[in-house]
Amino acid sequence: MAESDDTPDDVFFRELTGAYAEVRQAFADHVGMSRPRLQILMRLWRHGETSHSDLRRFLGLDGASVTRLVKEFEADGLVARRLDPGDNRYTLARLTPAGERTAAGLADAHRLYQARLLDGIPPRDQETVLRVLARLRANVRTYDDRSG
Repeated sequence: MAESDDTPDDVFFRELTGAYAEVRQAFADHVGMSRPRLQILMRLWRHGETSHSDLRRFLGLDGASVTRLVKEFEADGLVARRLDPGDNRYTLARLTPAGERTAAGLADAHRLYQARLLDGIPPRDQETVLRVLARLRANVRTYDDRSG
């Protein structure tokens, strides 16, 4: 709800961040899986066998959280783990055939979900939003370059 002293810029950024937060979490809620679990499955599906440390960096989680999540997937039969033969200090994770099927199903569901979210938004409006976001991001980089 707009406050009486909100500027149009205030409303723009509040709506932008609110929409981002809702969209970011919406699919995970839709499929009943936490975002980190979903991100791990999809990362392994897209990139293949990956080290726990790479997953940690990608997700921005601590190592213990990544290990716990990967072990949960392993217990569910979706992920297999092994020591990195090149450096046994690292553990590698990969999807099992059941994990591949699960991730492929999630990818299909995600495409359908995105189509549902974009329902009624013409391509020209989508292109306009993309141009505005690109300009906003360029302005952020320019501002950071000048102030840094």
